Amino acid sequence: MKPETLCLIHTSATLIPVFQQLAEKHLPDTKLFNIVDDSLVKNIISRGGKADAAIYKRVADYVMSAEDTGADYILVTCSSIGAAVEAAAEKTTVPVLRVDQPMADLAVKTGQRIGVIATLQTTLQPTADLVERRAKSAGKQIELTATVCEGAFESLMAGDAKRHDRLVADALKQLAQQVDVILLAQASMARVVDTLSEEDKRVPILTSPPTALQYIANIS
Repeated sequence: MKPETLCLIHTSATLIPVFQQLAEKHLPDTKLFNIVDDSLVKNIISRGGKADAAIYKRVADYVMSAEDTGADYILVTCSSIGAAVEAAAEKTTVPVLRVDQPMADLAVKTGQRIGVIATLQTTLQPTADLVERRAKSAGKQIELTATVCEGAFESLMAGDAKRHDRLVADALKQLAQQVDVILLAQASMARVVDTLSEEDKRVPILTSPPTALQYIANIS
């Protein structure tokens, strides 16, 4: 059954309106509430890109809190903490979904040469690892190309969104020449896709927010 109450756990408040809009489209009858902790990704970066035991505990605490608050489905919208999300899911009685899993499954179904692109290594590696595991689970051989768009994240943090978008667009154009399908490891990159020409979008470019919400909406 589709969830009656969906909790969204974010590491950035900027994603709340993105998922709110998607939920209104795909899950109009579902109640939503949000939990936000923007220190999680900063802590992962400061720890060299790895989620340690403290981060695993915090993610588990948020997941348990969401369940206690009445959520019958939980979506964690940050790919960087994917491993912690999977660990937390084992401790709940309600479904817990990491945002990039439906996207990874769709990519595995779509093509053999799969590209993953991110502006942070801390986000790239968890999504790339997930794609490889989902492909193995599906019994499919893939060729994975993982790319960090150097300088884009720093530009965005410095307030230079135009440079961020230009760097991401250039990286997408190059990657599209090498693969059958591209995954964006960060939701913040999705808006760049709309700026590309049809030629530059010669291969499917998948983003996690709409794919995850469509997945939840199709639960029977």
